[in-house]
Amino acid sequence: MADPTPRPFPDGDVKGGAPGAIILVRHGEPALSRRVKLSARAYGEWWGRYEEGGLKQGQTPPAELVACAGKAGQLLASTRRRAVESAQAIAGGRAFETSVDLIEAPLPPPPVPSWLRLSPRWWGVISRLCWAWLGVTGGQEPHAAAVERARRVARRLIAAAAEGADVLVVAHGYFNFMVGRELSAQGWRLSRDGGFGYWSRRRFERRGAPAVG
Repeated sequence: MADPTPRPFPDGDVKGGAPGAIILVRHGEPALSRRVKLSARAYGEWWGRYEEGGLKQGQTPPAELVACAGKAGQLLASTRRRAVESAQAIAGGRAFETSVDLIEAPLPPPPVPSWLRLSPRWWGVISRLCWAWLGVTGGQEPHAAAVERARRVARRLIAAAAEGADVLVVAHGYFNFMVGRELSAQGWRLSRDGGFGYWSRRRFERRGAPAVG
């Protein structure tokens, strides 16, 4: 079960010894449908509901992912409902910690005319580019702050993996990408690339360690 008190990761120092792997998992499929056409403003409202919502019913996480979670020494999850429900589905009743540091990078809609109507998928692409490259924040977390958050998360995951056991994180597609980029910059290699789809996992190991599936 989840820790009832979500909080940022505690600070920690990297210890000696052979580190475990860091496994970044994307949550399962959310219940909120993407089969709609929306204005930018309506997309902002849609994204707010997406952030609050849980998983689509009837899903079963991949057996390999459940087995991977069973071998991990630590399980962590974003505080978003879809991530918590995904972690519960793969944890097999084990306790796991939740952290606000793992929530998705924001997707503020761009200031464009209301007549333009697109699917959430395309608004997500446009909003991400505007947020990352044009500085559109809509009063939310700026790109530079999210980069620093990803860097901080990567450091703390490395410190956790330094205990010697694998660390499995259930979070979100783009923020997992950001954390993975920081892990690579800090001397870790991607040894298993499962992509960024729902229930996907990407495994990072310290460079020089033998690859594991």
